[in-house]
Amino acid sequence: MKRLLSLILVLTLVLTACTGGTNPGQEQPEQPEQPEGPSQGEDITEGGKYAAEQVYKYTYAEEITTLNYLINTTWIDMSVAANLVDTLVQYDKYGVLQPALAEKWEVSDDGLEWTFHLKKGIKWVDYEGNEMAETTANDFVSSAKYILTKNNESESANIVYSVIKNAEEYYNEEITDFSQVGVKAEDDYTLVYTLKEPVPYFESMLTYVSFFPVYEPFLEEMGDLFGTANSAILYNGAYLLTEFEPQIKRLSTKNEAYWDKDNVFVKVLDYKYNKEASALGGELFRRGEVSHAVIPTANLDEWMTNPELKDKISPDRLGTYTYFYAFNFKPQFDAEYEPENWKIAVNNVNFRKSIVAALNRRAAVATEDPYNPDYRVLNTITPPNFTSQDGLDYTDIGDLAALKGKDFYNEAEAKSLKEKAIEELTAAGAKFPVKILMPYNTNSSYWAQEAQVVKQGLETILGSDYVQVTLLPHAPTGFLDGTRRAGNYSFMQVNWGPDYADPQTYTDPFRRDGNYNFPEYTTEVDADGKNIYDVYESMIQEAKAELIDLTKRYELFANAEAYLINNAFVMPLKVSAGDGYVASVILPFERPYAPFGIATMTWKGARLLADPISMEEFEKAQEEWQTERENALKEAAK
Repeated sequence: MKRLLSLILVLTLVLTACTGGTNPGQEQPEQPEQPEGPSQGEDITEGGKYAAEQVYKYTYAEEITTLNYLINTTWIDMSVAANLVDTLVQYDKYGVLQPALAEKWEVSDDGLEWTFHLKKGIKWVDYEGNEMAETTANDFVSSAKYILTKNNESESANIVYSVIKNAEEYYNEEITDFSQVGVKAEDDYTLVYTLKEPVPYFESMLTYVSFFPVYEPFLEEMGDLFGTANSAILYNGAYLLTEFEPQIKRLSTKNEAYWDKDNVFVKVLDYKYNKEASALGGELFRRGEVSHAVIPTANLDEWMTNPELKDKISPDRLGTYTYFYAFNFKPQFDAEYEPENWKIAVNNVNFRKSIVAALNRRAAVATEDPYNPDYRVLNTITPPNFTSQDGLDYTDIGDLAALKGKDFYNEAEAKSLKEKAIEELTAAGAKFPVKILMPYNTNSSYWAQEAQVVKQGLETILGSDYVQVTLLPHAPTGFLDGTRRAGNYSFMQVNWGPDYADPQTYTDPFRRDGNYNFPEYTTEVDADGKNIYDVYESMIQEAKAELIDLTKRYELFANAEAYLINNAFVMPLKVSAGDGYVASVILPFERPYAPFGIATMTWKGARLLADPISMEEFEKAQEEWQTERENALKEAAK
């Protein structure tokens, strides 16, 4: 979608409550004790038990590019590094921030100085488990210096230099003395980060690879060879990459020197390369050769109707990318689709609302998930479980709370709004039917089917004398450049994913001078004569400016998002579904959770079941996790 954390680094934001953050000047409070995981063989879901052999087997088709975690930020590379090297803090399975290499930390009164106190005795080992050195505060200084040295071409440099004092100046070689940069080791176990401006959510950034430590003597010894092989890095994380043959296999084994080894239950991660991994996954799972496989929608019926398979498939955990339909306020499409007429129509709130009320989102999502579309249908732009404040989920705050359970689809309301819009648009000089150009990506069979469902629904409920939907198939190559970014659409499904731990991240698509739906070009005014986008933008600016009262900040953002939805600038559709449907012996709710960073890439806390998870077992476990998470967030907010 965009570079990792591309915007996090130029914004002054506030940490979400779920990170367990501290107020300036307050010492990091003692974390609530976490319940111990079940013992070997204990029931995990109805009728299920843990496997006697905790060895995870998987086939993969995409190889990592490097083990040098100091330079690369691709998902595949980070997913490996996340299990090999630890950092200062980590998220637990409920999304509550916990100490990791740091045992505690505090923030100065002005919010600029963050002091972390490291645990003692954390060992660096080689890939064979031989002890090499102790992890100290200087390892974080060495990491920052390497990342901020321009010649090393680290992709995460901007993550560091946009928040750390004098880091950008050092990166741009305006200063050459690294002691002027705000990363210092006061002693072996005391690390101090000095920020260039208050970023109270800074601790959530520490879960990215850009703040991983590195042992400097080994780094210097390896030189350009650092990260080129499993023997060319050191480890202080939960696993050692004991075997690595590119495009053949990756074998990671439990690090017996790991500081938290008692919470590492899967002893071996056995990955084998197969360029046909996606196509073969289901069959490999049936033969017991892999522990997890994605089941494409095209194969769902085979699994759902087969008595031997139907109890071995479950939905994957929901993701954090959200999908929504956007109205384009700056049409740049061909004259045959009447862009000028569209401008008149789209600037009428009753016209937009008539489209929203006539679009059956459940039917649209069912093209991708015919068995449980309600699992993914979403009423907000920001998804549930992204962030919280005072123990309350963000989607339950302010005006968003009223939208969370609303059913936008209402045929009678759609027709009533249509009559109002016809009267108002006729007076404004519009002609009917209004032509609606709706692109879709031909690389997705689901999207093509969804587009047909949306077209049929709108034209049937509202009448083809009112709207005429033209579908625009577009090849995957250059899709966004040819459609959304170019303004070559009227009404289109778009998506967004979070960059950082604050609700502001989901406002980024609607910023002025963006390339989503160009809302600043609206000519519509409210009852007070104010441009409705200007009203929305003023609400966002007020929310951004609130850096002290987090409760107020979240409510301001929630009200702004609700304003956008209630005025039908966009229509929420669905949330991403991870891998969709899977056959798996992994219960995802035991693994660390956070909708950003590397938390969900880590294996600590995970266990393998003796039997695959069924739909019923997944739903029960998810419900239990949701309740436990809400309690954990409330406890962390105290």
